[in-house]
Amino acid sequence: MRDINIRSYNREAWNREVDGGESRWTQPVNREVIARARNGDFGILLTENVPVPLAWFPPLKGADILCLASGGGQQGPVLAAAGANVTVFDNSPRQLEQDRLVAEREGLNIKLVEGDAADLSIFADESFDVVFNPCSTVFMKDVRIVWKEVYRVLRHGGIFMTGSMNPIHYIFDFEKMDAGVLEVKNSIPYSDVENLDKAAFEKYLEKGFPLEFGHSLTDLLGGQCAAGFHIIDMYEDAMTDSPLAKFHPSYIATRAIKP
Repeated sequence: MRDINIRSYNREAWNREVDGGESRWTQPVNREVIARARNGDFGILLTENVPVPLAWFPPLKGADILCLASGGGQQGPVLAAAGANVTVFDNSPRQLEQDRLVAEREGLNIKLVEGDAADLSIFADESFDVVFNPCSTVFMKDVRIVWKEVYRVLRHGGIFMTGSMNPIHYIFDFEKMDAGVLEVKNSIPYSDVENLDKAAFEKYLEKGFPLEFGHSLTDLLGGQCAAGFHIIDMYEDAMTDSPLAKFHPSYIATRAIKP
């Protein structure tokens, strides 16, 4: 296995994504979005296109919500504008700055914490009513540790919402998939660190791409159950610019409860 500190590397990769200004996941929401959210009219994403059903949310007024690995000035400010007490936790300080920008612009009270999603020890047991985790565990090596930490900080009866990449996304040759060709190449679980050949890996590092992990369904879904969650709803979503979208969704969103 290549010797690389995944957390440090991906933190800097996402800092660069913010500074580059091209990623949609680093773009803070505008004033109109916040104004609508103050009136209870909002739609936020766990995946790429399909908004989370409003029925998935408990009453937000006064709810304590952890937006986990959710920096970028998007979900956290919207939930705060809707009346929740929001903590945004993210590995990238530049992503957190996007949330600070919206909070200061809109007069929102949002707590910002930098850290590793696999270590939520800064939070006491049963600190939150909701944990909202958009599709970000692809950048984390061990998703089961994350689920255990989420379970610990969530109150009984609390709701955990997460978006994940369906592992089918990672079985194809990425260069050929970019050219519109679906050719099976990789096994699951997948890791950029372990599965990319030397030339491809060096290209990733040169371009500063965040490094990804394709987790198995056993870890993504079974891991939530093993942590103690009851998964009570789900939906799928497609990656718009992927040729796989013609045949199969790339994303899974789940809603789970801590009994």
